[in-house]
Amino acid sequence: MLKDNLQKIKNSLLPNVKLIAVSKYQPVDKLLMAYNAGQRCFGENRPLELRDKYQCMPKDIEWHFIGNLQTNKIKYFIDFVSLIHSIDSFHLLCAVNDEAAKVGRVVDCLLEFHIAQEETKHGLTIDEADVFLSSLEYRRLNNVNIIGVMAMASLTDDMNVVRSEFKKLKEYFDVLKAKYFENKDDFKELSMGMSHDYLIAMEEGSTIIRVGTAIFSE
Repeated sequence: MLKDNLQKIKNSLLPNVKLIAVSKYQPVDKLLMAYNAGQRCFGENRPLELRDKYQCMPKDIEWHFIGNLQTNKIKYFIDFVSLIHSIDSFHLLCAVNDEAAKVGRVVDCLLEFHIAQEETKHGLTIDEADVFLSSLEYRRLNNVNIIGVMAMASLTDDMNVVRSEFKKLKEYFDVLKAKYFENKDDFKELSMGMSHDYLIAMEEGSTIIRVGTAIFSE
């Protein structure tokens, strides 16, 4: 069933959209099933779980950190993570930069924005991003590389609300691209869309979707 789920989703992807298999809370044997079915990109939201799975999984996997991140947990995955999706403050970006410097890496990151109706969702406002991206302190960060934006839509059955929120993130992306990253070719990623709304997300410009339940089931 897992293999069939994965293939069905891959068949629905638009060109140049990357599928991240959200493997949080899943046992390693299920990850290996997905791996053997051809999946090479996995997303985790707990640093210690990410570290432990990295240690026992094949080393050609591209690991993404997609959850809320505490600065004291960055060290557990900074030496191998491919992309951190959840940079929701300048303080966190600086902390990632510092940890990446310790291991001699430049780590790709996405800025997480708050677009949902729920206050419990994390994320920057566009004004907050504007403040630090225009600062001298940001320009001094040499070990992080911002390549796009990320957000989570509201948890609702009203897909019109979801679509409007995805449109908002695309607007944020366009504003930042024009103002700060116009000549930066790798600033191109919009990480939005999950199991229940990734088709709409792709229609609104998503380049990375994060799918867990639709692959692994509940």
